[in-house]
Amino acid sequence: MSTSTDAGGRSMSTFAELHGRTPEGEWAAPGRVNLIGEHTDYNLGFVLPIALPQTVRVQAARRTDGLLRLWSAQGGGPVTELRVAELAPGAVPGWAGYPAGVVWALRDAGHPVGGADIRLDSDVPGGAGLSSSAALECAVAAAYDDLYRLGLPAPELALLAQRAENAFVGVPCGIMDQMASMCCRPGAALFLDSRDLATRHVPFDLAGAGLALLVLDTRVKHDLGDGAYAALRAGCEKAAALLGLPALRSLDAAGLPAALAQLPDDLRPLVRHVVTENARVEAAVAALDAGDLAALGPVLTAGHASLRDDYRVSCPETDLAVEAALAAGAHGARMTGGGFGGSVIALVDATAADRVVAAVTAAFRAAGHAEPRTLTAVPAEGARRLA
Repeated sequence: MSTSTDAGGRSMSTFAELHGRTPEGEWAAPGRVNLIGEHTDYNLGFVLPIALPQTVRVQAARRTDGLLRLWSAQGGGPVTELRVAELAPGAVPGWAGYPAGVVWALRDAGHPVGGADIRLDSDVPGGAGLSSSAALECAVAAAYDDLYRLGLPAPELALLAQRAENAFVGVPCGIMDQMASMCCRPGAALFLDSRDLATRHVPFDLAGAGLALLVLDTRVKHDLGDGAYAALRAGCEKAAALLGLPALRSLDAAGLPAALAQLPDDLRPLVRHVVTENARVEAAVAALDAGDLAALGPVLTAGHASLRDDYRVSCPETDLAVEAALAAGAHGARMTGGGFGGSVIALVDATAADRVVAAVTAAFRAAGHAEPRTLTAVPAEGARRLA
């Protein structure tokens, strides 16, 4: 496998400049914000994400020579050229491993796919806990599904994208990110049961309730491939095995005290978080079904406390963002994503959004942290063809 360069070393950016022809189409897949249900998906539990308007966009055209040629507007540099037949887990470092992993996963599952010319562009913030990697995988999966006329349903494409990240890139993530990127709808949150992939779109009309959902990117980069995430998952799986359960999803709140008494000290907080977090997802769905969106606030805050104290995946910057948002009048706030940095979400009155952002920014400045980036989350559409 090798990396090719453009003739004469010119700076090229359009598909035609990069690949010498026009694309067959353009596809997009969004990043996501998880409202509640963190670290529950790999325990086969419940999650409640929304898709973001920010997307990864793919322009692509098939090749007949078995080459996969990739270029990213964010990665820059020359076109990365790979032979599809030689794709293997761990063989493609960096950002190119995610699209290459999707092609590998499709072939490994027996789908008749070959090479392609691909141009990638994204406005999903990387490293912010908003699942830019899943958006990249799902955009490529959607493109390949169309290009090679596979006709695969969205959940199957999500599973293949997850396999790319698990087996090819080496990050043992659950299914939430890919299902959110493939399956979310505008104006709704996706209530997902990770055990059987059953979904329900729960109305989430923030504007109608006079609310806004802020995303506060702490700029603390997280890397789920650094081993900490895998260690947490392994701890949950060990606890489930000790309890004789197929997964921690099988344990409910009523059985939690007895279960904790059977476990070593180091595993008890992990189990307590997963069980109580599943209950928080159900409470959040009940609030949305009742049209009481403000009632979601305390659920978010309780979720952050659990992630901070039991799961221990928060950090000083995310804790500060939550504290400052709450002090400025947010209905609730919590870190979102895998943890170890990334973003905080805050549910606020729409009229208070600027005040909350200003308060968090001031708190970060006083603490000597980099100023957080902010965006307003609006439930958006999942993966789709644009052209």
